[in-house]
Amino acid sequence: MMFRPLCLTSLLALTVAMPAQADMVFNRISAFATPLNAADAEDAAKPSSAEIIAATEDGMTLIYSDSPKGVLGLIDITDARAPKPLGQIDMGGEPTTTKVLGGLAFAGVNTSESFTNPSGKLVTVDLATKAVVAECDLGGQPDSVALAPGHSFLAIAIENERDEEVNDGALPQMPAGFVVKLPLKDGAVDCAGLQKIEMTGLAGVGADDPEPEFVDINDAGEVVVTLQENNHIVVIGADGKVAAHFSAGAVDLSGIDTKKDGKLDFTKSKEGVLREPDAVKWIDADHFVAANEGDYEGGSRGFTIWKKDGTVVFESGAGFEREIAAIGHYPDHRNKKGAEIETVDVATFGDQRLLFVISERASIVGVYDLTDLAAPKLLQMLPSGVSPEGMVAIPSRNLIATANEVDLREDGLAPAHVMLFERAEGVAAYPTLTSAGTDPLIGWAALSGLAADPAKAGTFYAVSDSVLSGAPTIYTIDATQTPAKITAALTVTRNGDAAQKLDLEGVALDGDGGFWLASEGRSDKLVPHAIYHVDATGAIDREIALPADLLKGETRFGFEGIALQDKTLWLAVQREWKDDPKGMAKLLAFDTSAEDEAEAWSAVHYPLDTPEGDAWVGLSEVTIAGDWMYLIERDNQIADKAAIKNLTRIKLADLKPAKLGEALPVVTKEQVRDLLPDLRVLNGFAPDKVEGFAIDAAGNGWIVTDNDGIDDSTGETIFRTIGKIE
Repeated sequence: MMFRPLCLTSLLALTVAMPAQADMVFNRISAFATPLNAADAEDAAKPSSAEIIAATEDGMTLIYSDSPKGVLGLIDITDARAPKPLGQIDMGGEPTTTKVLGGLAFAGVNTSESFTNPSGKLVTVDLATKAVVAECDLGGQPDSVALAPGHSFLAIAIENERDEEVNDGALPQMPAGFVVKLPLKDGAVDCAGLQKIEMTGLAGVGADDPEPEFVDINDAGEVVVTLQENNHIVVIGADGKVAAHFSAGAVDLSGIDTKKDGKLDFTKSKEGVLREPDAVKWIDADHFVAANEGDYEGGSRGFTIWKKDGTVVFESGAGFEREIAAIGHYPDHRNKKGAEIETVDVATFGDQRLLFVISERASIVGVYDLTDLAAPKLLQMLPSGVSPEGMVAIPSRNLIATANEVDLREDGLAPAHVMLFERAEGVAAYPTLTSAGTDPLIGWAALSGLAADPAKAGTFYAVSDSVLSGAPTIYTIDATQTPAKITAALTVTRNGDAAQKLDLEGVALDGDGGFWLASEGRSDKLVPHAIYHVDATGAIDREIALPADLLKGETRFGFEGIALQDKTLWLAVQREWKDDPKGMAKLLAFDTSAEDEAEAWSAVHYPLDTPEGDAWVGLSEVTIAGDWMYLIERDNQIADKAAIKNLTRIKLADLKPAKLGEALPVVTKEQVRDLLPDLRVLNGFAPDKVEGFAIDAAGNGWIVTDNDGIDDSTGETIFRTIGKIE
């Protein structure tokens, strides 16, 4: 086996003409993995998280809560493009929210023995020495902590949360929650001055069991409190008494997907969906915005801007969720409650008042201009990492940071991360692909195969894999615009209905308006390894099964790409089957003109790179262009463990397949490009699955990643050119 580097003209990014006065946009500049803060190797292996995040007043240090470890994690962001670990501080319980004043950090800490016996404390940490210098008993389980703008007091939501395993999580579940005000004197907490503010008897839902979720304080010293499960909002006056309270109400939603059925259909509606607000932030002295997570009985999927008297100024309805769907981040497995908007924040950058809206389930941050509170304008959608729980804005440095809580290392995936974004003149790097503006809205995810239109430069076709098994789809992509645009979706059908039992992993044009499709089989799920031909309407008109002798050696790692050479279809089998030598994957050839399908098969062996440790290496795509067959060869590793993500090629003249059952010749591959730099272009972490490659009519190579339908994934899709393929 021999590798020969080739000359490749690299276009690392599309060239964009800059206007005379460029827009100010946020782009991600770095990512920090929480295990980097571990004290030693054993500690680094433990599950960790980044949940609620704060910054020091100078904007040079981030502090995040890590509840699995019971610590606060610190990050040095003096150089925001190269964040450095500053270690962790034991909290003696589960930290929730932290606020910073001068050199002190005030952290709510949950020390509850049980749901029925909740307890908690406010811990004061000297950030210079990393020492705990004071503690206050709070009398219950703290959630959100807010610092008054004048630094005169802290407000704390004592949630005393319900046990979702008891009575299906229904209210009431005592003891009731409440709100605490703690005075600050000379920058220190006055524990003796603690004021307990009751929330019982206010809400129309579970009035005797309020569960305060989030608090925020305006310049007048008024505290707004959300009671999420109670679907209620309370405003506490500067005197510590309830000044106003009102139901968060309900919304009617249209243009949403409502079923967990393996397809994305944004034509449905729901009426009277409870808002159930989570995070809340004051915009000015009279208005605040609430994230409507809907985690109890609701599912309103959006955010609402309120006057403090309970008047709705703006309701997003399904608008933000539809923007999420347009960039491939919609969580189909959460259709009862949708994208679940978790967090909001408000900050002024330059002369622009901005709203940041976070969807935990979709792993997205929406950035809105709040110039007109009755009509916020969406400016950007930022990819955040897996399951963002909190964020902090640092306007003095033109930065925001998101805390992404899920640690997936036990499943061989990515750890929890903190992501940093900078606001500067330029062009938004994300999204790279969208279906925005299509009517009806085209939902999409998990792109697993790519083919180019041989006559139209910048036109591509992609397929979705088994994540959308309810409606296998061929998408048309126009890459002549930025971001690239999904312009059409063709459902693959059998006998007039969406075809079932398909796991599409490859697509090739047939030259007559139809397509050849490769489906990766899973015999344990009754999904056959097969080739399908569909006509221009998407109807399957030919099904080609694998011969019985070949299937004797099958595994679940089947076809991962298909390409047409004259009358021969070439298919890449991802990994070794039981009848293959170790490190050898088959490239199968099928003669479409053969009268006897059983005799139409032949194959060669492709030598796979050798992975490290428990990783495996396999093929993810096959493309034929000019005199060459191109393949994607990758390992199954992600983030810092990703090592092998290569574009390789084989001379067509050297492809001399043998009949099945005979000794298969081993091909010689050449490495064309290491794709890892392309997969890290968004300054997050390298994804596992680069699964599509095609060369368009202008000779430009393009790659696409599979976002796994955002299950245990950031949801990010990288669709980009790698330049001319010489």
